[in-house]
Amino acid sequence: MNVTELARQLRIHPVKLLTILPEFGFDVGAKAVKIDDRVAAQIQKDWRRIKFVLEERERKEREEEKEKEKALRRESGAKVIIPQILTVRDLAERLNVPVNKLIVELMKNGILANQNENIDHDTAMIVAQDMGYTVEEEKATGKEETMTSHTANLEKILLTEEGMIARPPVIVVMGHVDHGKTKLLDAVRNTNVMGGEAGGITQHIGAYQVIWTDPKTKEKKPLTFIDTPGHEAFTVMRSRGAKVADIAILVVAADDGVKPQTVEVINIIKAAKLPVVVAINKIDKTGADPQKVRTELSQYGLIADDWGGETPVVEISAKNNLNIDKLLDTLMLVGDMNEKAIRANPDRAAAGTVIEARVSKGEGPVATVLVQSGTLHNNDALVINGEIYGKVRAMKNYRGENMESAPPSTPVRILGFKLAPAVGDVLDVGQSATAQNVDVKNKRVQQSGAEQRPIQKVEKLKNDEVSVKIVGKGLGNISADDVGKAQAANAVIYGFNVFPASVATEMMQKNNIPFRQYKIIYDMFDNIKEELQKLLNPELILTELGNFKVLKVFRSEKGSQVLGGRVEMGKLLVDCKVRVKRDGEIIGIGKLARLQSNKQNMSEIPAGTECGVQYEGKTKVEENDILEAYKEETKMKKLVLDK
Repeated sequence: MNVTELARQLRIHPVKLLTILPEFGFDVGAKAVKIDDRVAAQIQKDWRRIKFVLEERERKEREEEKEKEKALRRESGAKVIIPQILTVRDLAERLNVPVNKLIVELMKNGILANQNENIDHDTAMIVAQDMGYTVEEEKATGKEETMTSHTANLEKILLTEEGMIARPPVIVVMGHVDHGKTKLLDAVRNTNVMGGEAGGITQHIGAYQVIWTDPKTKEKKPLTFIDTPGHEAFTVMRSRGAKVADIAILVVAADDGVKPQTVEVINIIKAAKLPVVVAINKIDKTGADPQKVRTELSQYGLIADDWGGETPVVEISAKNNLNIDKLLDTLMLVGDMNEKAIRANPDRAAAGTVIEARVSKGEGPVATVLVQSGTLHNNDALVINGEIYGKVRAMKNYRGENMESAPPSTPVRILGFKLAPAVGDVLDVGQSATAQNVDVKNKRVQQSGAEQRPIQKVEKLKNDEVSVKIVGKGLGNISADDVGKAQAANAVIYGFNVFPASVATEMMQKNNIPFRQYKIIYDMFDNIKEELQKLLNPELILTELGNFKVLKVFRSEKGSQVLGGRVEMGKLLVDCKVRVKRDGEIIGIGKLARLQSNKQNMSEIPAGTECGVQYEGKTKVEENDILEAYKEETKMKKLVLDK
């Protein structure tokens, strides 16, 4: 066999192949052109072992090189300035490393991100320090500096003020989508949140308070829960405001295990330095394997307490209300263990963090604020980041009941804002004496631009083959002009929490213009993504398997033959496709429907084995023909969000 052909099959450069073979006992000259067929077959048989040894050697060399680079940076005192948020590409430039190398480092930390995606300060700092850099904070300016000062003020209030007493713990529920976060909250507070929310999906950050009765002392204890639709909103709160939660519940489905988003959540919880309780959900579902989940979690430093670790793990079924009481008992125990940090002064002016904000048609701007210190009263000034946004006109709890006051750890829905604040904004009523009234007009212009960002987000869904073109966009109900634009451009009309005017409806029906209406923004994104995905041509992937030499034709029928021969290289797989090669030329294709060795049906036949095969195809195979086996797979191309 030619050396170049063997190297091609083994996917290695010929020169490198000739260099390494003597090391593994193959006496082949450094300038050899051909290799004996028997020696080549033995090389192919041993290649998996050889390749493993080579890869391990290269991995160790890379690790040693990485350690040398890290040591050199530490010795030289290399420093890097990290802002609060930056892209992967920006961080690569600051660290003076190739982007692809940095992406690999991020993957090792459980973060999947392309070069244009943002990463937060904590993640960037961990990676930089791991590479031997000393990290310095970037000095905040302008609005960022104002935000930082208010955040620091809130942290000071929470950590150092006198007169602090115990308050209810604030618990954030996090985990992979569809693992049962909202079902868990539904079970905890014993109300049908799922049924009351459009599409059965949490649409925005909500906060709820429940009363749990201690089974031993019969003492009633309140618990506050923050429910997030994903980790992004919680990250925003953590980066913009003070510490919002005291305890995290990590929900993992027993039948699905740890997913990439679960890993991201674990990293966020670790960065926030939160005590965590793992709830392994859906334990009554077919395929549930709680022990496998424990094993997967241990790979990320969460060792279950029943395995000798420090992470409390409770197996539950939120759907069937199984072990919810045990989970609440565990949360109370973790709260008691951290009681020194779960305290506040209820007698000062209120301070807290905005965890939800929107504009309601009937009520105007409304926001949910988690009061973290002090007590909020009706008619208190709504001081957000040093600016007065209005005053408390009314307060309601999560059940819609009016409240006169809201003590620490209470989530409260507030009416009275002149305009909606942003998630993560800091409320501090105590600054009302020195605060200025907010510039409503200027702020609304800024917010209007922010409202357009999800629509640009849609435009960035694209692939080399397909993309989105937005021919018109705007706020408010769909008008006849909007329909006219869609008709001219042969476009689809998407509406998010809006309705078409009667004339617009008539025009759409008359001209068969597609109209899709959504109450949940995520559903709209998903639908657009699905429609684009349908337009993509799947990618065909061919994997070469091996060669089979035909030594005997036992039986021939129409479209089928039984052949005997030998696998000369690689392997055969049942149902694999084959190219029929005669005198070096391909004359047809077919497939191997059955493989048999020693009168036994086989799913795989390795190199060097004589066997029988059932060949199916239009081309008649003859003795001494070569069947080149290969596997054919289709892979759907993925759309990316180009930031």
